[in-house]
Order: sequence, then C-alpha cells, then structure tokens
Amino acid sequence: MSQVLFDYTRQNAKGQTRTDHAWARVPATPTPGERATAKARAKALLRQHDAVLVAHYYVDGDLQDLALETGGCVADSLEMARFGRDHAAKTLVVAGVRFMGESAKILSPGKRVLMPDLEATCSLDLGCPPDEFAAFCDAHPDRKVVVYANTSAAVKARADWMVTSSCALAIVRHLHEQGQKILWAPDKHLGRWVQEQTGADMLMWNGACIVHDEFKGLELELLRKEHPSAVVLVHPESPKAVVDQADVVGSTSQLLKAVVDGTAREYIVATDNGMFHRMQQLAPGKTLIEAPTAGKSATCKSCAHCPWMAMNATQGLIQALETGRGEITLPEPIRAQALGCIERMLAFVAANPQSIASPQAGFVRNLGSA
Repeated sequence: MSQVLFDYTRQNAKGQTRTDHAWARVPATPTPGERATAKARAKALLRQHDAVLVAHYYVDGDLQDLALETGGCVADSLEMARFGRDHAAKTLVVAGVRFMGESAKILSPGKRVLMPDLEATCSLDLGCPPDEFAAFCDAHPDRKVVVYANTSAAVKARADWMVTSSCALAIVRHLHEQGQKILWAPDKHLGRWVQEQTGADMLMWNGACIVHDEFKGLELELLRKEHPSAVVLVHPESPKAVVDQADVVGSTSQLLKAVVDGTAREYIVATDNGMFHRMQQLAPGKTLIEAPTAGKSATCKSCAHCPWMAMNATQGLIQALETGRGEITLPEPIRAQALGCIERMLAFVAANPQSIASPQAGFVRNLGSA
C-alpha cells in the first residue's frame, strides 16, 4: 500500500491541514488585567460546573498554571488519560489537541468532556485517515496493530494497543519478546527509534509531527559546539540525525525529569517550546536552549511550537464552560472499540511501572549507544 506524507503548509479542499489556518485562530496575547480577570472567571466556572482542567505541557503557560491552582494536572498524554479517568469531577476540560479530548471521552463516557477549541488537532492525527488506515491493517492481518496516542478514536478502534512516547518502547519490546510482528502508526520517527532499540519487526505508517520533524541534525551539531557543556534532550518524534546526538531521549515527562534531576546548567531541548514553561518553574536556575528548526519566522512551519496547541487559551475555556461549546462526542461503537487498546496500555503500565520510570539513555558522542 502506498503511503503519503502530508505537507501541512498546503491546504486541502476543506482547509483542515493548513498550519496558517491554525495560527490565524491563536488568540491575541491578553493584557495583565485581562489575564487576571480571565483566570478569576475560569476558576469560578470550574467550581460551578464541578469541572477539572487537564492541560498538556505544550499549551499556554496560563492554562498550565490554572490547572495546577485548581486541582487539575499538567502532564503528558499518558498521565492526562489516567488523571481524567480517575478524577471525581463530572466535567473534564482538556487543554491540548483533539485526540487528547477523544481519549478522555473514551475512558470516561459518563463525563462531559470539553475543549477550549475543538479545531485544535494534530498533524499525526490528520495524516492517518481512518479509512486509509483500516485498509492498511486489512492488508497485513498477521501483525499486531500498535498506534500512537496521537490518532483519532476511529484509528484507535482498529488497534490492538495504544502507546504514548513514555511507554512505547516497553510495550513494543514486550510484544517482540512474545514473537509478535508489529504494524505501527503513525509517527515514522518514533517508530524507527523504537525499532532500533527493540529489534522488533515493524511495518511503519509514514507520518510525522510538524514540530519535531523540523529539528535539524546539522544545525544541532553546530549549536552543541557553541554550548559544549549542554545536555541534549530529544523527544523521539524527532528525526534520526537529531536523536543520534541526544544525551537523553524521552517523553515530555521524562525530559522534564531529566532537567529537574540533572546536574548540568545548560540544556538544549528538542521538543515543543511550550514545555519550557514547566521546566523553568521546576528548574529555575537552569538555562534552556531551543534546538534549531528548519527555518526562522515565516520560513518555518512551526518554529518549535505546535500551532494547534497554541489555539488553547483561558478565554476558550471560559466560553466552553459558559456555553457548552467544544464538547467531545463519539459514536458509542467507536468509543467501545477504541477503549480496549487504551485499557490494555494502562494495565501494562500499572503492572510494569518501571517501564516508564526513566528516560532512555542517549548516545555517547562519537562512540554509539550507551
């Protein structure tokens, strides 16, 4: 089956894959007074609606702070899924992108799930259409279907396992040890890294995150020369030329832990720069340096920040709670089918907590795998 790697600078017939469409929806930066007023209103509405805010590390810092101040959480997609499922609130407000809201609804069908902007999506999700993915699965019935969290509920409904970047390595290694062959989707960079680490037989979908795909190996090598003592932290959605220079490869939570627990003073970070907000809060004395991307300003697609994550704002949360706008709904057959792969992942992680306890060691430069 032929595979298509979408170019997200171009617009499809519906205008859904164009990044400048997302950037155009990013709210204007509020004044200090507007920020204080919005935060107070949001806190009151969360209490009024028995709601909890679950925010991803990549969204606006104000939303991250609001989540922590109101008993919610700021986390990677794995912990967001667990937290929302286990929390007593009747309404979950998910600040992130659409697949995160769908995952919350899959796990918590009895709860209302709202998002600040329902159009906030993900290039990996967009690049793996359910019908095409179903045909891909049908063509390879002998393989276990493992999908990354960054996919739609309909894609998850075809999967045997869902994984996040924090547990993908352990789960694929487990399946490989059982003699299973893998059909992997959608991120080709994460899939390649997992395949290299585990030796598993993996057939890959050809997808990529527009943020991590832009990090460049040569430019990173030059930046490392400018900062020879800096520790290089890389998310495994990045290209091989970037991952191969990493001191630490891991999920957002694992990279955060590396900064907080590390002894270095400087860190070059190859992931969405929304991550810097929480890193700087927990490691205020350390210097964080953005890894270089393919372009600057108008010449890059993301400039190390997801345009769909940037669509999330406190005002959107307020409007969602005041009006009910932005509610996630799923057809029950799809939700029920998708539930199995997520529960399988959560059960594995609960039974094997050491599988996500530490980031993966990177590479000793000029020597190879450490």
